Amino acid sequence: MSAAQTTDIGENPHGAGPFLVTNRLILSIAVPMTLGFLTTPLLGLVDTAVVGRLGQATLLAGLAVGAILFDLIFTTFNFLRSATTGLVAQAFGRGDKAEEQAVFWRSLSIAVVSGIVVVALSPLILSAGLWLLAPGPEIEGVTRTYFQYRILAGPAALANYAILGFVLGRGQGMTGLLLQTLINGINIVLSIYLGLYLGWGVMGVALATVTGEVVGAIVGFAVIYARFERSVAPGWATIFSAERLKPLFGLNRDIMIRSFVLLAAFMLMTRIGTSFGPVTLAANSVLMTIFLVAGYYLDGIANAAEQLTGRAIGARFRPAFDRALKMTAIWSFALAGFTTVAFLVFGNRLVDLLTTVADVRTEAYIYMPWAAITALTGVLAFLMDGVFIGATWSRDMRNMMLLAFIGYVAALCVLVPVFGNHGLWAALNLFLLFRGFFLMLLVPRRSAQAFL
Repeated sequence: MSAAQTTDIGENPHGAGPFLVTNRLILSIAVPMTLGFLTTPLLGLVDTAVVGRLGQATLLAGLAVGAILFDLIFTTFNFLRSATTGLVAQAFGRGDKAEEQAVFWRSLSIAVVSGIVVVALSPLILSAGLWLLAPGPEIEGVTRTYFQYRILAGPAALANYAILGFVLGRGQGMTGLLLQTLINGINIVLSIYLGLYLGWGVMGVALATVTGEVVGAIVGFAVIYARFERSVAPGWATIFSAERLKPLFGLNRDIMIRSFVLLAAFMLMTRIGTSFGPVTLAANSVLMTIFLVAGYYLDGIANAAEQLTGRAIGARFRPAFDRALKMTAIWSFALAGFTTVAFLVFGNRLVDLLTTVADVRTEAYIYMPWAAITALTGVLAFLMDGVFIGATWSRDMRNMMLLAFIGYVAALCVLVPVFGNHGLWAALNLFLLFRGFFLMLLVPRRSAQAFL
């Protein structure tokens, strides 16, 4: 069957076999997920504003320390979303509905069990985190309160990773948007109500997060389960067979290692930035916000690449894979170019919105061009991550991340002593380039093997 004879996902809801990749199909996944992801930084701003209005600096500092701890914990489990997306997309492309369901049950089981283990180990995790970050006694007390309540969301939060991975694997961008909006919307409203109106402060903000995650998990599970075809439901022996679990654990391991290395790269940048003094460190923090904002909507296109390339491999239809790669690359580079130009023109105004400290503003202006070009230097890395997740080429992702990290460390050793903070930002941009190009070089060989 030729590509001209095929239709997009809207006309081929079962997803099996050849299909035509269109701009509408790409945007039907990318736009909703971008909007959904953008609710996350909005939530962070609201939580900060709520606690900030309580009038005590220690409360805001304690919230910040607690947020760092949860970033570290949940980054560890990002693989639940990524691995689920790739495996479901391939089963979707094959038309294997039983395996779609089986992947969901496997991922959800791992998520819930992992969440329960995290809650059980939370006293040790909290003690280790406080020892590592070493906040003052007053800040430590606030962090303990926030952590002890928010950690209760662990099982639900990780379940939401599996749920989001499943809907993305099926290309259901609107469902993903609705779930993300529900989770973060409840969180935002309750943060304001519990934290400010009832005066519960940090505890209220933490309980708002717990409520949002639990409601999101219940609703997400109900939506997915209601759409399952009972006639093809897999048995428990199939779901938990060692042969089927092995690929999932392998994916999870590789993606977890890759995520840890990525986290280490950003932590290393922060650690080196401290040596340049508090003003430069604060300026770097403001500028990293710009990189993260660009990443949120570049991730939307990467999500489309995940689903479409995975689906093409499942369908064993090379034209769809090649077309998805080409069209998502065009969209990604166009958005990245627009973003870089926008930040070069309006970046200083954005800095003014993010900080009122004159010294930090002046310092950030100096390094703004480096932050602005991260959209262009990082675009290929975002896109290739999507392609390799969808194709479940996780070993390559892990290995190329390690290789890029070695190049990053070498660049830091050479550039920072000579150029200072300019060298630090140059090394970050090189790291982003390394990640993208190293993976891109593997695509021709890996795709040829996938479509033998």
